[in-house]
Amino acid sequence: MSKQKSIMNFLQTTSKRPLLDSSNLSASKKVKSCDISTAVKSPCSFTDNEVIKPNDRSVDSFEENCSPESVDKDSISNPDDTYETMAQKQTIEQNKLRAQIKLLSKRLSIVDPEMGLSWYQALQKEFSKPYFEKLNAFVSHEYNNYKVYPPKEKIWTWTKTCSVSDVKVVILGQDPYHNPGQAHGLCFSVPHGVKKPPSLVNMFKEIKNDIKPEYDDFDNGNLEGWAAQGVLLLNAVLTVQQNKPNSHQDKGWEQLTTAVIKHLNDNSTGIVFLLWGAYAQKKASFVDAKNHHVLRAAHPSPLSAHKGFFGCQHFSKCNEFLRKQGKTEINWNVLTQGNTQ
Repeated sequence: MSKQKSIMNFLQTTSKRPLLDSSNLSASKKVKSCDISTAVKSPCSFTDNEVIKPNDRSVDSFEENCSPESVDKDSISNPDDTYETMAQKQTIEQNKLRAQIKLLSKRLSIVDPEMGLSWYQALQKEFSKPYFEKLNAFVSHEYNNYKVYPPKEKIWTWTKTCSVSDVKVVILGQDPYHNPGQAHGLCFSVPHGVKKPPSLVNMFKEIKNDIKPEYDDFDNGNLEGWAAQGVLLLNAVLTVQQNKPNSHQDKGWEQLTTAVIKHLNDNSTGIVFLLWGAYAQKKASFVDAKNHHVLRAAHPSPLSAHKGFFGCQHFSKCNEFLRKQGKTEINWNVLTQGNTQ
């Protein structure tokens, strides 16, 4: 009888106290001996339709351990704190990766300490392979003794303008432009203010005939706007000696860029590969056509554009495939990053 009175006294006492808002409790933490995750079985379960039933513990112990005053304040978490913690962890991880790249760039001078983090992670194993050590020695010697394009700090532009997870389309070139001021780390692209090379002019002609845009951004040849939309503009060979096309072929770059294609093939789906010319089309063997879409045509060079590039309609076909995949189409007529006309 005395125990029943104690229970009634406890119920009268707790009815005057504010109930805990369980929505503010972290699901992964415990409130001392009363665990939110086992509240249904616990004598302090405050559910709308359940009568509080003490177990065989004493009422005094029950009141001591499960009263609102006994709640561990550290167990109450703010969702915003969780997001902040996640952001902090992400920043810490990014800083670690950046530190790794900087150390690597001191050993391998052709590695840009500011290269894109996602691509560093994707290609990290390649940088420790013997072929890359030899490639670094060759390219470093070239930069020290000859005029080489693009400028060393621009070799990895493609890693900064389009992250791995954003890639929707791959356009593969052969090697960089070999004339002064043209190459800046994106295949077929030139910096603002630089005259458009013939191959790029032909690409713009095909776009106009293919998608017939109401407006275009073709007064310049900088394709960063494409990269910002998910178009990876990758040359198979990333450097070249001035006025000597193909001078850096078969030195190791091809192995690295093949690793790029393989990584995208193995870790993504629904990418459109635009392969123009026999050289680029060799990379098709590394693409699984069941998971991706490969479009082949002649190279847009004036020497071959009339042999199948003009009229290929790759730009509209690419968007059609992206649309079927539920992906955003590429605005081919927008070249300037951030232009949303």
